[in-house]
Amino acid sequence: MHDAQEKPFDFMGFRKIATILSITLLVLAIGLLAVRGLNFGMDFTGGTSVEFEYQQAPALPEIRTALSDAGYEQFVVQNFGSDKTVLVRLSESGNDMLAQEITSTLTAGGAELKLISSEFIGSQVGEELKEDSGLGMLIALLVVLIYVGMRFQFKFGIAAVLPLAHDVIIVLGIFSLFQWTFDLTVLAALLAIIGYSLNDTIVVADRIRENFRTMRVGDSWEVINTSIHQTISRTINTSGTTLVVLIALYVFGGEAINGFALALIIGVVVGTYSSIYVSANLLIALGVSREDLILPVKEGVVGQDEDEKPPEWLNRM
Repeated sequence: MHDAQEKPFDFMGFRKIATILSITLLVLAIGLLAVRGLNFGMDFTGGTSVEFEYQQAPALPEIRTALSDAGYEQFVVQNFGSDKTVLVRLSESGNDMLAQEITSTLTAGGAELKLISSEFIGSQVGEELKEDSGLGMLIALLVVLIYVGMRFQFKFGIAAVLPLAHDVIIVLGIFSLFQWTFDLTVLAALLAIIGYSLNDTIVVADRIRENFRTMRVGDSWEVINTSIHQTISRTINTSGTTLVVLIALYVFGGEAINGFALALIIGVVVGTYSSIYVSANLLIALGVSREDLILPVKEGVVGQDEDEKPPEWLNRM
């Protein structure tokens, strides 16, 4: 545990600056989404999916070059199941004729392959995916609100859910700004961001709750500031090691997961910031106090209740 005489860094001293920054980023992100929208991938817009089996494992960059030289613009090339099976997804709508044209393009360089299947995905399926994905995120946020509200207190539930929405909107705004492709892998990353950011927020909230019950002096501002100070090393270590893995995935993982890794990298950075500042700011704005977290006195119990003692894993920080 940190030395009792150690003076906590004044995180909350930057509260107003953080508030202005968050509001500015949210306004810009919402404006970009309203004006430019998202560059939806073929998962949402529809297109043609063609699967090939090669006799020898092909070089995917060569396949992409061949398709580009043939005039195809929006497509994704990736291995599917094995290194000899390749899945080509194109934004063009077509039928068996399009699949045969792609086959001819790829065999023109002497490659030996076999067309396994071709499938057309209509735009109606994409619209349903958009609606279902949006509904899924809303349900996830609602479940988080209910859980945190029951586990801690309703004010903590609000202070946990709003930062999650803050993180998702900012990530979407950045994707809109640069018009990066938004597909199902990026959607999966957004859901992962919700889980990651929530975990970080819960750790801080747990320490805030325990300090409200154990610190005999200090107002809400001081208790929250001390709690962030006590958990900041854990937050930085977790975020740092996670970013190392995600950057490696982005650099070496290939085109198929670039969007997923990129969204998570942005989400981890924004989520770490929101766990420290957005959530804490909201708790102060909502007026959280000791009275909100005081435990009912149990008859026959003398002294501090066991539930009031900080968990051992927090004491070791």
